Amino acid sequence: MIDEELQRLFHQASAKVVFLVDKNGQLIASAGETRDIDTTSLASLTAGNIAATGGIARLLGEKEFTILFHEGEKDNIHISLIGQRVILVVIFDKRSSLGLVRLRVKKASEALVRIFHEITSKADKEKSEGKLDESPFAEISDEDIDNLFK
Repeated sequence: MIDEELQRLFHQASAKVVFLVDKNGQLIASAGETRDIDTTSLASLTAGNIAATGGIARLLGEKEFTILFHEGEKDNIHISLIGQRVILVVIFDKRSSLGLVRLRVKKASEALVRIFHEITSKADKEKSEGKLDESPFAEISDEDIDNLFK
């Protein structure tokens, strides 16, 4: 569902690339022309950008800035925080406009919030019903680990 939403945003916003990144800088999903982009570095730097901007926001008495925009000679980047969980990144050029990107990002953000809520609800329900398996490492004790390395 996440991939479908990113593909939809990619096409509707006439973007070059769309990324979804967690706040720790890990790439979750992407759509578009990713061949020539170091996605790992982009994801990490985007999370750092959000963190740095969060510091600026707090200095100014704001909780957080949820939307960032950077304009370049050829490419532009629109970064938005979705549901305090993930970062949505849209890279676009002259084929699109900031207004179109902002409109499409708003709609995609609402859809992504619903998707994440659905995922969380399903996981909580399965956990409460005991359907989620316990970690395979749960029964390993510190003593077992010590014995292994003796």
